[in-house]
Amino acid sequence: MHIPAARIKEYTAAFLSGGIIYALIEILFRGYTYWSMALTGGICMVLMYRHYTRHPNEGLLTKCLVGMLIITSMELISGVILNIILRQNVWDYSDMYLNFIGQICPTFCAAWFLLSVPAAFLTEFISSRSKAHEFL
Repeated sequence: MHIPAARIKEYTAAFLSGGIIYALIEILFRGYTYWSMALTGGICMVLMYRHYTRHPNEGLLTKCLVGMLIITSMELISGVILNIILRQNVWDYSDMYLNFIGQICPTFCAAWFLLSVPAAFLTEFISSRSKAHEFL
């Protein structure tokens, strides 16, 4: 499968922006972050970018729901690997209402829904700059 260079640049921009922004958000709210969270944030942004650019006419509400599902799924996957298997103790939602094995919970699902709003706009920015050859 051949991926055009322009697409690789777009995904790289999405990955780096998602990773950096997520790490900064964690530092702002928790006072610290882990490299694995930057990696997870980058992966989430690439997955959202891919979906959003394939479905540009979706409404913001739908984009936020999809973003929330992507981030929550990645949080569960990375939580099982990092927190349960590798015992890194990056986070623990065990005390949160309706948590699932301490890795995901409705409170953070709502936060991921809200975080998907700027992610949708960031996707539009990266995509439009790439098409106009102004950004990448």
